[in-house]
Amino acid sequence: MSHPTNPYLKLLEIPPGYLNIMGYVDESEVNGPGCRAVIWVQGCLRECSGCFNPASWSFEINQLTAVDTLVHQILSNPRNQGVTFSGGEPFWQAPALADLARRVKAAGLNVMSFTGFTLEQLRSEQAPAGVQDLLEQLDVLIDGAYVQSLAIHSPDSLVSSSNQRVHLFNPAFQDQLTWASDQMEIHILKDGSRIITGYRGQLNLVEPE
Repeated sequence: MSHPTNPYLKLLEIPPGYLNIMGYVDESEVNGPGCRAVIWVQGCLRECSGCFNPASWSFEINQLTAVDTLVHQILSNPRNQGVTFSGGEPFWQAPALADLARRVKAAGLNVMSFTGFTLEQLRSEQAPAGVQDLLEQLDVLIDGAYVQSLAIHSPDSLVSSSNQRVHLFNPAFQDQLTWASDQMEIHILKDGSRIITGYRGQLNLVEPE
């Protein structure tokens, strides 16, 4: 699968106030603490071996979705206690995600994100635009690329490969870090298709038979 060497060439095609996403689900209980909405963004340069979502690598426009629409959808479901950003690489679309995060946090929800970057890289001058604004909104961050040779499949692990780290920015969640990297769940949509997902960040859409 090919994608631009400079992702900004495609990111410029995303209108202000919109996100290019791969998928979305409500009421996930395996993508972070509690019951959560999950947004998988489109676009990643890493192409990690064993990646759970290779369809998310391309920076081509997939689903252009307004931040306003996503905020309304998240808040209209009373079971959503928080939001998780996955992908793809969320921090390539940091400005729009930071805006979304501020708005759902103002309504009392919490926000966490996966990233293939390390926290040190995100805090460097080479980080994508808007990264600091997004970091300031996060309660929890899981950093580090997935490394297949370091994979962990354990009910006692919060991460999917041993190089990854859990950064707890909000100590209120200290007692809620209880998910496991081997958990999976199935969402059945109105059209009969199924989304299989898990805390490892996987999004697998199965079309109805």
